[in-house]
Amino acid sequence: MKFTLDRQEKYNTIKFNEEKLDSTISAELKTEFLAFQGQGVANMIVDLSDVKYIDSSGLSALLVGNRVFTEAGGSFVLSGVSDHAMKLIKISQLDKVLDILPTVEESIDLVFMNEIEKGLKEGEE
Repeated sequence: MKFTLDRQEKYNTIKFNEEKLDSTISAELKTEFLAFQGQGVANMIVDLSDVKYIDSSGLSALLVGNRVFTEAGGSFVLSGVSDHAMKLIKISQLDKVLDILPTVEESIDLVFMNEIEKGLKEGEE
């Protein structure tokens, strides 16, 4: 699986350098998400702008990532989703579960907004 990782203080961005997110790489992707979260990464932005095709196992890997990061109190955001992938996400009604934004920049803004909200809630307690 080919990807680049941009590590920042508040988030990591993983950009896939693959055209297909399918069964050939989905198991490795799940492992990577678990490893990143285990290393203390709280927020993950997934840049899918180069991915043209996603199958059900690819969606499953993304759902694992979403569960791992959100259960730990972080954010998991998809950006740059292709028309084909978005169609599959909508058919399976995962657009109601996943945070999906058009660009990485908008995803970064969402992560910071979530961090601010989390900080405010912790301040109230």
